[in-house]
Amino acid sequence: MIIDRKNVEDTFKKYTDNYDTSDEKIKLKVDHTYRVAALSERIAISLGLDKADTDLAWLIGMLHDIGRFEQLKNYGTFSDADSIDHAHYGVELLFDEGLIWKFVDKTKPKADIEDDKLEDKLKKEFSELDILKTAIFNHSAYRIEEGLPEKVQMFCNIIRDADKIDILKVNYDVTLEVIYDVTTEALKNSKVTEEVMTAFMEHHAVLRSLKKTTIDNLVGHAALVFELVYNESFKIVKEQGYLKKMLSFKSDNKETVKQFELLNRDMDDFLRTKN
Repeated sequence: MIIDRKNVEDTFKKYTDNYDTSDEKIKLKVDHTYRVAALSERIAISLGLDKADTDLAWLIGMLHDIGRFEQLKNYGTFSDADSIDHAHYGVELLFDEGLIWKFVDKTKPKADIEDDKLEDKLKKEFSELDILKTAIFNHSAYRIEEGLPEKVQMFCNIIRDADKIDILKVNYDVTLEVIYDVTTEALKNSKVTEEVMTAFMEHHAVLRSLKKTTIDNLVGHAALVFELVYNESFKIVKEQGYLKKMLSFKSDNKETVKQFELLNRDMDDFLRTKN
């Protein structure tokens, strides 16, 4: 599999140009994609991966949300619960419908390669495609599937870390009303559900089924930090500062104000344990 970054970026632009890029939600996902690819590359470099694996990590970042555009077009929402699983649909587009071959070229071994070397080359190609497919399939799951080879798990964790990190930026840069498709009044007056508070204080991601109020989504996104795997990921979170700004949300609900004071203290204590 040959990864030509310019071709990937050009193809991605051509693909997304088929959608209304003046739509704030479409633009959000386009910008998010480029940032996640860059973050994936940075994490891969921090792990000492070679150029081929670093390029693969970057490519996974470029393609991880490819299913989002049709999701929004057909369902008018980014909510998987109210539409389709965007990660699984992305895999369907790429591998069942063959979209992947617009982004990468199949490796074409020379005829004079010895049989054993040819077999090794084909095995490597399958491995790269399998990693790509598995990482995209698992990138937004509550937990990655069990029993994956160590290397595949690593790529799953790289894209999951990169995606979570950029979700923090999106939550700060884009109005919450746009992200969650809610009114300002609903955001300012809602209270964090008790089960969501408990999940946060237990330092793990919040199940989608536990989120009942509009502000639960913000807290759920902040809790993604507890799931980060790599030291570089925590370093980036601290550098960017978006998490702190997210948890500085100003509510009109006095009880919610107290909840966020507690959430802030707990997150500060947690991050002090990360180098």
